[in-house]
Amino acid sequence: MTGEAPFRIGLRAEDVIAAAAFYEGLGFEKTGTMSGPDGRAIMAILRRGDLQLLVDALTGMPFPDSERERATVAGPRGLGVVVGIEVDDVEATADYCRSAGCEVITDSVDAPWGERYAEVLDPHGYGWKFFQLLPDPPQDSLRSAYDSWFA
Repeated sequence: MTGEAPFRIGLRAEDVIAAAAFYEGLGFEKTGTMSGPDGRAIMAILRRGDLQLLVDALTGMPFPDSERERATVAGPRGLGVVVGIEVDDVEATADYCRSAGCEVITDSVDAPWGERYAEVLDPHGYGWKFFQLLPDPPQDSLRSAYDSWFA
């Protein structure tokens, strides 16, 4: 295949169309959808730069019945995973997320390691970190993070 994205993330959602619409608001462009035999959308493919986002239906996909699949369907979604993407305006992105029903976990803040960021839990259960680099990042961002957390 040509034109495939070098980075891919797959997410599962109850409502593929609603999830895809939300992610389009984050700057992803929908490049395709697939419907199941009943006509209900079971997959949406979106792209933002080098990142391809696959949104699969929670049910109706032809995934093998396994313990992992049953746990995925049962939820919770995205526990322990946060997807980070660079944005032009952290506040505007956080505002969009808030208006779309996200839970803002961390309001926009300048971090000592050289970025401004906000973290949200989206309406589909996934964590997102939106960031932009600050003009004068520290020479050693790892050390700055450590000092901020443990000093």
